Amino acid sequence: MAEVLYEEATVRYPGNPVPAVDGLDLEIGDGELMVLVGPSGSGKTTALRALAGLEELADGAVWIGGEDVSDVPPKRRDIAMVFQNYALYPYLDVAANIGFPLRMAKVPKADRAARVREVAELLELSDLLERKPSQLSGGQRQRVAMGRAIVRRPSVFLMDEPLSNLDAKLRVQMRADIAALQARLGVTTVYVTHDQVEAMTMGHRVAVLRDGRLQQCAPPRELYDYPVNVFVAGFIGSPAMNLCTVPVVAGRASLGGGDVPLTGAVNGRGEVVVGLRPEALELAAGDGIPGRVEVIEELGADVYAFCLAQLPRGEARLVARTEASRAPERGARVTLRPRLDQAHLFDAATGARLEG
Repeated sequence: MAEVLYEEATVRYPGNPVPAVDGLDLEIGDGELMVLVGPSGSGKTTALRALAGLEELADGAVWIGGEDVSDVPPKRRDIAMVFQNYALYPYLDVAANIGFPLRMAKVPKADRAARVREVAELLELSDLLERKPSQLSGGQRQRVAMGRAIVRRPSVFLMDEPLSNLDAKLRVQMRADIAALQARLGVTTVYVTHDQVEAMTMGHRVAVLRDGRLQQCAPPRELYDYPVNVFVAGFIGSPAMNLCTVPVVAGRASLGGGDVPLTGAVNGRGEVVVGLRPEALELAAGDGIPGRVEVIEELGADVYAFCLAQLPRGEARLVARTEASRAPERGARVTLRPRLDQAHLFDAATGARLEG
């Protein structure tokens, strides 16, 4: 097992003056499952490939187990990588695919067979060892790819969007399986995804990247409750946080249907961004923000109402969560009452989180 450290790690591609990864500082603990998440082009896969040795660092360093591996070739970094496309050999059966790294390492045949059986049992593949990849489902192929990584007993697992080719139901099952497997093996794991729901349900900690820069790294609940800036606030959460730029009037951020009191330095601004999670907007009679329901999303017991609301600076689209039994009709006129104690405040110019 091993700790992983990115130290001011920077990756630049030829012909592009903007770094793909820009001064990344990130420490990953021994046995931790760290998820790198961000939109397309955020640098998360490049950061993973730099750790694997597949991308050269322009500046900084990467460390594995206390050793600077920045100039160490990939095959000597004691890592195993699981790719998005499985990368299985179609002419080999499951047993041979899982055991391929051991064969290349010239592990004796008997030892190789024993370790393949052990991994197959762990991944519930024992009955499939004689099948070819073409005879397997997507989930089974992904488990074979994981088995090929596990059988090497590496210090670090690297997973690059391993579930993106699976259907929605299978993704849910597989992410639970991967999290349980990682906890059982206790292997340091760096997992890349663009799916923030996947990130929030799997990671011990989640690192949010944007344009090659680390925005915030924290446990999932902390990211949700205390985003450090507007980008993290809008990216983490499904549906996303409602973000409204509103004027500051007499020391209060005016939402129209309720004002957020401001204190200290926050009070001196002309406007702020107020963030409200869908659960912090209540559909209620009486005072509040007037709006009209444009779309209703029914998710069993919960319903999300997407509304066009009237704010002091004009119209804005807001999402409110409510119980299915109280769901309004599409096109209905509603009042949105913000739970002001759950409001988040951000600087309108920089996007940084404000306190008070």
